[in-house]
Amino acid sequence: MGGPTFLRWSNRRQAGPMACHQDSAPPFRLASAGKPRPEPPGASRIRTRPGSSSPYAPCTSGLLAPARSAAAAVAAAMAQADIALIGLAVMGQNLILNMNDHGFVVCAFNRTVSKVDDFLANEAKGTKVLGAHSLEEMASKLKKPRRIILLVKAGQAVDDFIEKLVPLLDIGDIIIDGGNSEYRDTMRRCRDLKEKGILFVGSGVSGGEDGARYGPSLMPGGNKEAWPHIKAIFQGIAAKVGTGEPCCDWVGDEGAGHFVKMVHNGIEYGDMQLICEAYHLMRDVLCMGHAEMAKAFEEWNKTELDSFLIEITANILKFQDADGKHLLPKIRDSAGQKGTGKWTAISALEYGVPVTLIGEAVFARCLSSLKDERIQASKKLKGPQNVPFEGDKKSFLEDIRKALYASKIISYAQGFMLLRQAATEFGWTLNYGGIALMWRGGCIIRSVFLGKIKDAFDRNPGLQNLLLDDFFKSAVENCQDSWRRAISTGVQAGIPMPCFTTALSFYDGYRHEMLPANLIQAQRDYFGAHTYELLAKPGQFIHTNWTGHGAVCPRRRTTPDGLLFQATAPQTGTFHLPHSTAYMALCPTFCSDLLKYHVS
Repeated sequence: MGGPTFLRWSNRRQAGPMACHQDSAPPFRLASAGKPRPEPPGASRIRTRPGSSSPYAPCTSGLLAPARSAAAAVAAAMAQADIALIGLAVMGQNLILNMNDHGFVVCAFNRTVSKVDDFLANEAKGTKVLGAHSLEEMASKLKKPRRIILLVKAGQAVDDFIEKLVPLLDIGDIIIDGGNSEYRDTMRRCRDLKEKGILFVGSGVSGGEDGARYGPSLMPGGNKEAWPHIKAIFQGIAAKVGTGEPCCDWVGDEGAGHFVKMVHNGIEYGDMQLICEAYHLMRDVLCMGHAEMAKAFEEWNKTELDSFLIEITANILKFQDADGKHLLPKIRDSAGQKGTGKWTAISALEYGVPVTLIGEAVFARCLSSLKDERIQASKKLKGPQNVPFEGDKKSFLEDIRKALYASKIISYAQGFMLLRQAATEFGWTLNYGGIALMWRGGCIIRSVFLGKIKDAFDRNPGLQNLLLDDFFKSAVENCQDSWRRAISTGVQAGIPMPCFTTALSFYDGYRHEMLPANLIQAQRDYFGAHTYELLAKPGQFIHTNWTGHGAVCPRRRTTPDGLLFQATAPQTGTFHLPHSTAYMALCPTFCSDLLKYHVS
């Protein structure tokens, strides 16, 4: 079977989701860390002068000074490149050409070295791009501090290249991981390399191939000492919005950059699924044709929904195959994923943040992948009868648009909740308005909408939730009736809308002062003596003997560490625990005694 066939959706190639950056050749290994690298011809290492704080000051003491000065001059003459990039997949090539266009000299390297020659002879022909056939040669061509971008497959490939690079670098040199690395890996690498004196940066890169070529969104984080040395390059090549503000700024320490990129990708999952649910309602409830749906999305792109994803959706709906028929209905309805949306959902669970919409978007893709099962289920499982829509078509189309907008607000509100919690967990100082600006252009989720988020955080940098901002509060209230009508109509028609419905459920839950979780706490206390907290007595945790059976609790009892265990109603077995439920895990002996009083 042959390889994939690529179709051009428009005259200008559209940016696609960021691909994994991986070369086809197997990895090779160089000398292990700590062994000296071979010197380039005519050059020698520039060594630190004894007692000097600068790693770049040549030693001039003793009879060797003239020779070393000459060697330094040779090395300086060879060092022409401002930055190096490893990984010549399409993203890497386009980033190199982007940097070249902005006046930076780039040295290109690929572990399949023939790709370097091919790139220089074709895409980079006539540019100032340099090539290297070995990591040693690449290092010798770099100005100091050396700056090296890795655009290789996330995971072991990044660690392998770091291991090979470290022996070739000096204190203060910089390694930048521009792939879709997991943020905990970035935290580990940042700490490990700091011990070796190497500055590590983990940078999210969004915008696909076109973004890399003409202006991506860049989200750098890691060792902040590196930022002054890469800022001009990063902000120079980044997308620009408004009055020329770059879609790039320093995000935060250690894994902050890749965490922000991960949340960006999760929001991207949510945006795409929301658009799919709107499309589903148009197609199966309103029975709209492709041209009609494309026109609707084009009109929506002139409203608050103005965005890259809405724009390309209109283009996709209009696109016709070689046979003159629309291509979209021919595409298998099984969505793939590379894992970053899943990472976002897992992080939300880990940190206890209800990022429900992104989670549902991930699960929707999982469900779509069960194509064969769904074919069988469609023959056996029944739903509502297909009844033609009898309402006002134009009015319901507006309901769908408002439902999409309101749900989108919820998705971003949840995403920023996760960013805020991560900042608390790791001690990051995140500029939320700045993050919104980074996403305002150059990336897959770029939209006018993000400017409103920046405005909200500019008004109130300590904003706890976007829904509490006056603009977004009013926007959701304005959409609320349409939102509910769109969902109820879809439910009655048997249309799956996991993201529309979870967005509304989150909104209703968030605005409720009193939720039924009190019953959950009572149930937990009933079967497991997990205790509960009374509204009238915050901070006091209580257990009740709900069955009335078992031993009567003593009126007073002391825990092993001397905390008071006070019974308030010994006849029913109710008593206070003046500490958090975490204490139960710390005092198993006491908890065992507690259960003796609870269980007959």
